[in-house]
Amino acid sequence: MKYARPTKKQREVLAFIDEFIRQKGFGPSYREIMVGCNYNSVATVSLHVTSLIQRGLLRKQGRSARSLEVVQQSEEPLKIQTTSVKASEEKWLVEKIDYKFKQCEDSEPNEAAIDELYVLVGALKVLGLDGAASSFVPRLSELKKRV
Repeated sequence: MKYARPTKKQREVLAFIDEFIRQKGFGPSYREIMVGCNYNSVATVSLHVTSLIQRGLLRKQGRSARSLEVVQQSEEPLKIQTTSVKASEEKWLVEKIDYKFKQCEDSEPNEAAIDELYVLVGALKVLGLDGAASSFVPRLSELKKRV
């Protein structure tokens, strides 16, 4: 099933319903959704719920009360391209990581700070920025010796 992206207000309704079900174990009434999302009309809630059902994001069991349930979207894999980094983004990342290194070098480094730096350098490798990652390795080794 293909999921259509909900509008901002529909996402708010969906999030409210999801959180309500998590807390109480059953679906909210339309009035509870109206109050929880600060709407003035149950008809507005009905329009959003109907649209979410049509988009495949909500399911309703017949005509029974409190039967709304959020459809888990894990069936559709998310495709996120993480290895595509623009030059400007690379420069920004390297500057931020360099700033973190300087903070650690200027103070008394601790294990948690070193671990954080290892994660940041590893993230550069994951993003395919091996050259930038390898430039931080000597500094990381020096900090590790200080701990």
